[in-house]
Amino acid sequence: QVQMVESGGGLVQAGDSLRLSCVASGRNVSNYAVGWFRQAPGKDREFVVVMSWTGVIRSTADFAKGRFTFSRDNAKNTLILQMNRLKPEDTAVYYCACADAIYGIAGLEPRHYAYWGQGTQVTVSS
Repeated sequence: QVQMVESGGGLVQAGDSLRLSCVASGRNVSNYAVGWFRQAPGKDREFVVVMSWTGVIRSTADFAKGRFTFSRDNAKNTLILQMNRLKPEDTAVYYCACADAIYGIAGLEPRHYAYWGQGTQVTVSS
């Protein structure tokens, strides 16, 4: 059974930083495409950044470029999203995700991922 558990969200002020973690169990995420997505109220879930199983970042959303960094700790089977210079428009529930197919290419849409964390709320005040 695959489980993904996020942590690290919270309420911060604009310009602050947050570090989100996602601990995976039931599979070795270093063999799968993984990603971070977010969903704001009333909006569709959108990709933030996705990584192929090789550890190479396949794509980063424009809003995240230069501010968010995605890394993978293979020893801890953990995904990390470092978010700097946060803005009020970054307010959303953030989700980590893992693809179903081993050694797959990281897709940009939620439908490309089979396993999801429960989400962690990030709220940025102005």
